[in-house]
Amino acid sequence: MEIEEAVSLLRKNIIPLSASETVPLSDAFGRLLSEDVFAPIAVPPFPKSAMDGYAVRAQDVALARKEAPVVLSVTGELFAGDWKEIPYKKNTAVRIMTGAPVPHGYDAVVMQEDTDYGEEKVCVYTPVRQFQNYCQEGEDIQKGSLVLSSGTMLSRTEVGLLASLGFTSVNVRAPARISVLCTGSELLPAGEPLGPGKIYANAGSMICCSIRHAGLSVSEHKIIADAENEICSALKHALDTSDLILTTGGVSVGKKDLLPKVLAQLGAKTIFSRVNIQPGTPTTASVLQNKVILSLSGNPFAMLVNFDMYFYHAAAVLMRSDVYVPKKTQAVLCSDYNKVNKRRRLVRAHLEGNKVFLPVQNHTSSVFSNLVDCNCYVDVPALTQIHKDETVNVFMMGL
Repeated sequence: MEIEEAVSLLRKNIIPLSASETVPLSDAFGRLLSEDVFAPIAVPPFPKSAMDGYAVRAQDVALARKEAPVVLSVTGELFAGDWKEIPYKKNTAVRIMTGAPVPHGYDAVVMQEDTDYGEEKVCVYTPVRQFQNYCQEGEDIQKGSLVLSSGTMLSRTEVGLLASLGFTSVNVRAPARISVLCTGSELLPAGEPLGPGKIYANAGSMICCSIRHAGLSVSEHKIIADAENEICSALKHALDTSDLILTTGGVSVGKKDLLPKVLAQLGAKTIFSRVNIQPGTPTTASVLQNKVILSLSGNPFAMLVNFDMYFYHAAAVLMRSDVYVPKKTQAVLCSDYNKVNKRRRLVRAHLEGNKVFLPVQNHTSSVFSNLVDCNCYVDVPALTQIHKDETVNVFMMGL
């Protein structure tokens, strides 16, 4: 089947989560709001000056000119953080600094550059409009207004907005718990001595950091030998501790590709297997005890491609937010890709603006190091060449 059909089947088999939790605002980055947020105060909570200058009544300086300045009596001085009542009187001004509250009765601020900087009396050389250089109460946010909607992903901007309203904590959707099980008797965790026939595992590390970057939770990360009993035990434990299970390796047709056999023994129902895509054709999705198990290739690049294509759709359903859906765009290809593939292929590339480059010559799945120069995949149809200046479909890597 095509990858779009596989994605649709995957989404239909995932049960959305509904739990929420309260976290400190400092820990809320990347999380999804679980409820609408309304402003408990106005921002700013009082009228304030947008300039260093003099608070005035606009009508008092309406006739001010450089050659005929209006002279006002200075009745006080206010800095940011000050608060005191200074009653308005006609033809008076208050020396004021940026961020200081504007006393009641004064409705504009004259920039100090448009005056003689007077202390007891000030000469104003330029008229101002009502509310010029003046931030009105609630100008940014009205008290009681809807500030952020449920489901909003909190970036630094939203966190800053909540901080400006005095929030110290926020209610967010509880993160999906993801188990990451990497199969392969050849795999070793970093730090152990590299014996003959062994390699260091990297797939799990990439998956785990991607999950955490998405604001979700890694419930466990294990390396498992190619042994039926170990795979079976790990899957059973993961079903009890996670909302979604990701596995790598063991899904092809070799003698030690045991995952399909173990899943069948456990009674898992296959959602899809062998999708029309390279790399990672053997990628399989199953459902067991109402939880989806997404089984990716053990090849690091093939794993990464299919993780990006499927996992974020799964996260979107689990977390009830399409903010996770993989980003797709179109761009102009800046070099030829002459290889004709039997299957649809996702080719590593680099997107800049509306142009996409193939910065690497070696597109073999076993080569991984050149991915540091890439940020997207070019979608190449089966049995097709794509050429320079052609508009192509592009999937972005990661979230």
